[in-house]
Amino acid sequence: MMTDLPTPTDLTQHRVEFVNLEKFFNPKSIAFIGATEDLSKFGGRCMRQMIDFGFAGQIYPINPKRDKVFGLTCYPSLGHLPTRPDHVGIVLPAALVPQAIRECGQLQIPFATVFSAGFAETAQPQDVQAQVDLLALARECGVRIMGPNCNGMINFVDAFALTSTATINGPKKKAGDIGIVGQSGGASQVNVMWRAQQLGLGVSYQVSCGNSVDLDMLDFAAFMLDSKDTKVVLILAEHIANGHKLKALAQKALAKGKPLVMVKAGKTAAGSKAAASHTGALTGEDAVFDAALKQLGIIRVDDYSELYMVASILRRGRLPKSKRSAAISISGGNLVMLADLGSAHGIEWPAYSHETHHQLSELLPGFSSAENPTDLTAAAIGQAGKFAKAAELILNDENVDTMIPVLTIANSAEINALAELSSNSTKPLVMLWTGCASDDPELTPSSLIAQGHAVFQDALPCVKMIQKVQEYADFVDRSKGHQHTRPSGLDRDAVQGILNASGPVISEHVAKQLLSHYGIPVSQEHLAKTASEAIQFAKQLGCPVALKISSPDILHKTESGAIRLNVLGDSGVQIAFDGVVQDARRYKPDAAIEGVLVQEMAPKGVEMLMGMSSDPSLGGIVSLGLGGIFVETLKDITHRLPPLSEEEALSAIQSLKGIDILKGTRGQGPSDLHALASAYSRLSWLVYDFQEQIQEIDVNPIIVFSGAAGVKVIDALILKKK
Repeated sequence: MMTDLPTPTDLTQHRVEFVNLEKFFNPKSIAFIGATEDLSKFGGRCMRQMIDFGFAGQIYPINPKRDKVFGLTCYPSLGHLPTRPDHVGIVLPAALVPQAIRECGQLQIPFATVFSAGFAETAQPQDVQAQVDLLALARECGVRIMGPNCNGMINFVDAFALTSTATINGPKKKAGDIGIVGQSGGASQVNVMWRAQQLGLGVSYQVSCGNSVDLDMLDFAAFMLDSKDTKVVLILAEHIANGHKLKALAQKALAKGKPLVMVKAGKTAAGSKAAASHTGALTGEDAVFDAALKQLGIIRVDDYSELYMVASILRRGRLPKSKRSAAISISGGNLVMLADLGSAHGIEWPAYSHETHHQLSELLPGFSSAENPTDLTAAAIGQAGKFAKAAELILNDENVDTMIPVLTIANSAEINALAELSSNSTKPLVMLWTGCASDDPELTPSSLIAQGHAVFQDALPCVKMIQKVQEYADFVDRSKGHQHTRPSGLDRDAVQGILNASGPVISEHVAKQLLSHYGIPVSQEHLAKTASEAIQFAKQLGCPVALKISSPDILHKTESGAIRLNVLGDSGVQIAFDGVVQDARRYKPDAAIEGVLVQEMAPKGVEMLMGMSSDPSLGGIVSLGLGGIFVETLKDITHRLPPLSEEEALSAIQSLKGIDILKGTRGQGPSDLHALASAYSRLSWLVYDFQEQIQEIDVNPIIVFSGAAGVKVIDALILKKK
């Protein structure tokens, strides 16, 4: 479906529109190529599940060798059907799939699910090519494909299942409000869907999309966000192919107030990649992905179980206003553990107001201490309704935004009273229930979850999921009214002209000219072809100066030694010029030398690294961190997706571990953070505009001066895409 977010004029370059999948998920009729009654075969199990799940539409089995399948009339081909179906399931050998897609196109059937394996998942060149060819054919025929090598989908809302999974055997589960999408069948259908249902949660839609040659996880997630029956969407990601699409999905989720939660496999396989620039070398794939999800407000969790555990809180739609929380129990040991784990995960335990103290003392005479977390001790034991009433008093405290009642063994009246408090509260109430109901074996955590409450049985997952919800709530609050406005003074035509005229490597002098066209301050310098020119330029700049080799074949001047600093006088410039050229020739005899840069010596300040790298999934990434000698040792670097407002850029700067260096230490005054934020924002717009042409940008260092003295780029390198 179309995204609901209005796209600002400045952001139309990468606009994404999602396809309408209503007929895919809820067809009026479905054809199934490869239908059989043999339950040992994939096609037989799919047919059986579709029938047993209660699909109310027309089912057309397709198999030229059969007249009937499970009592339904079987047809020899799609062309023999009495009406055109909305969706076709295909279970055929890989070599026969293209002909089936061609027939779908001829009949103008909009959607096909290709279960067949034998494509790119084998990693064999011929099978990879077969998948490429399948996509080209589908595009030509106007057919949208899920798969190949997938395990289908389940629509609990409309009772339509196109899958072989045994997780839906038996009585059909009631439709719920959680959507689930993944590439894997087993992980998505068993580890998440089935286990979530066992916990008491309800699922609206589930998709296992396999190789995702055409329609991918993000398309299906977009449909779920648009669905009135879905409140939270869970994503099991192995690979995200399109960063612009991910960003559009996140914008849709924010606009609709429906959280996205993601687990991504393959963390440990990432790591830093080899790259020509410092920025690229310091950009670990998983670190970039993690930063991107935080920026987009997509909640990232570590394990499959955490997907549905955090959804049990989020689906209620009650977000906390802050991290200020309260816990209450008659078990001191449980409270101590909760307090420690909560503090370690960023949960705050504020003091209660004077009014709350007073009300608690009236409710429980003899109760003298109301610390948070609150141990009611023996004061509440045996007094019917007092535990829930104390929880209500604390929940209503203006200093508390999340409530965590901790139960062990309790009677049903007490548990149900807390459930009622949960239902009526506008603040999140998350129960930590470590025991059971003493007088009702049917009252369990699962039964409460099925009623819509959030219940955990262990403290660690409880506090981890509360932390995720609180961080998400903070993102939503910060996003209200936020607009991306293009800064003034961005000369796109000038930058395009430089890119058109340049080779694959844009060395320092031209790279700085390019950056300056986007309003990023750069050092004063001149390119000297001879020593006499260098002397003249040094006089214009005023000594001392720096001399550097300018060559697209020498990317890092320090390694070559072709650089001289603090050069004074005519003779000094002459000697430095000759030395720089000689060192460059010695380092790389065949290097193309453009000349020698004569550059002003910048005043002292904090050296920072700023740049861009290209992520294969997310596209252009802008990075910022401590530069100079800190680059390789501290590796303190943060990543963002472009474009960034100055406010977002400043937030990125403040997230650095070394922010205190910029704020001023050991007698040094604070650095000009706003000037640095402006430069980082402008770089992000440069990357947003030209990431299809630029592979890497390395700005190292950009010096940040004290007070309001600004910033200045001292060295830069740009690599174009091949």
